Amino acid sequence: MRIFITLIAIIGFAPTVIAQDFVKAMANAKASYSAGKLEETHFALQQAMQEVDLTIGKEVLKLLPQKIDVMEISPKQDNISSNVGYVGATIHRAYEKVGRKSDITIISNSPLVAMMNTTLNTPLLGGFMNDDNTKTVKIQGYKGRLEKQLGSANDKNSYELQIPLGSALITFKVDDCTDTQILNFADTIPLQQIAKLIQ
Repeated sequence: MRIFITLIAIIGFAPTVIAQDFVKAMANAKASYSAGKLEETHFALQQAMQEVDLTIGKEVLKLLPQKIDVMEISPKQDNISSNVGYVGATIHRAYEKVGRKSDITIISNSPLVAMMNTTLNTPLLGGFMNDDNTKTVKIQGYKGRLEKQLGSANDKNSYELQIPLGSALITFKVDDCTDTQILNFADTIPLQQIAKLIQ
């Protein structure tokens, strides 16, 4: 019931066209269910959930930082896609400045979350996974994995930070930075607000 109320609240803030598509899909699902057409009901519910995923994705993009260091949003690369099956929406934003780039990808209902949580929350496994290039970190109270990717210029490297938020996985990549810099950049991402939207 709580999830249904949350969905209705999110749709309430959505643009009219998306809200209409959601209402239409739900009406189709109800009519198909009443007629005993379960396959059509399932399809209509999938359509409704896709509209919800797209709406949530747009709200998440509004929460993401306008800049990462000197890198600015590349609006043409903003992307939200609703995936069919067990994986939910994929939300992507890129930031660029001549010679540097960064991006944030959020996948709701990611199949990698369970494995990531096991690694992060099992001391023995986490210890084996830590080395010169990979370590466990904590950002805003959330555990994550930071991986250094070698090969950049001026003694700086590219880093990838993965943070599980409930059933979603945030992947944050930054070119040509230090480990301290990417962690500081990650602190500008409102993780708690995003977690509330996508869970």
